[in-house]
Amino acid sequence: MIILDGKKVALQKRKELKLQIEEQIKHRHRKPKLVVILVGDNPSSLVYVEHKMKTAQKVGIESKTLHFPENIAHDELYKQINYLNKDDNVDGILLQLPLPARFVEEEYLQAIVPEKDVDGFHYKNQGRMLQNYNATYPCTPLGVINLLKAYEINLKGKNAVVVGTSNIVGKPLGIMLLNAGATVTFCNQDTQDIKLHTSQADLLISATGQKFIITKDMVKSNAIVVDIGIIRDLENNKLVGDVDYQNVAPMTSYITPVPGGVGPMTVISLMENTFKLYLEHQK
Repeated sequence: MIILDGKKVALQKRKELKLQIEEQIKHRHRKPKLVVILVGDNPSSLVYVEHKMKTAQKVGIESKTLHFPENIAHDELYKQINYLNKDDNVDGILLQLPLPARFVEEEYLQAIVPEKDVDGFHYKNQGRMLQNYNATYPCTPLGVINLLKAYEINLKGKNAVVVGTSNIVGKPLGIMLLNAGATVTFCNQDTQDIKLHTSQADLLISATGQKFIITKDMVKSNAIVVDIGIIRDLENNKLVGDVDYQNVAPMTSYITPVPGGVGPMTVISLMENTFKLYLEHQK
């Protein structure tokens, strides 16, 4: 069993990205710039945004957080997004999720122009991804693909099962696996017998946010297991994932830990996406 160490891979990618950015700004008039929009005071979001800002600083990306109160008017939030859309010095715009319940998240995600959609959630970027064109890919799926690449795991011909079909993780990741040559099965909350599918998976990916939904009896021997879930186990005061790691890990060929697996890869993918958009804007 080999641990897919996302923290280690992300650190190496961070060093490489820092050098690439330093080289580019020698010839250009400004640094790449990322702006994060945060609405309200969700404790997890505050932590995530702080981590993103610190990572941006480490790689040489100029970053800014626009933190608005939970009661910001709908029109005002649109206005702020539109202002950033028109700012030539901004390369990437990230709307930190979740938004307060009174907002329809998808409407605001689609308000970000595709050229600055650093999270890859705009329908134009998702459509380009679907047809395997160059696109800005969602950060978590991109992080998973790059983590598997770092360990030289060939996806062609593998039976991949994705548990969880959100628009921001499960669906795009399944499409990216399909584009890489895998045979993909999606499982959602209406799937009648998830175990029937997961037990056949060469590559099993779970992205539900439900503690230990993947148990030992659901996993094929020597499978590759990627756990995207991250849940605070209040009883033991620690972070855990979708996968019952302690019991599942010994029977796998590769597995991601929680924390330290997919999370760091998501953050570095955000930085890489920002740099990619910066280069496109400089053409």
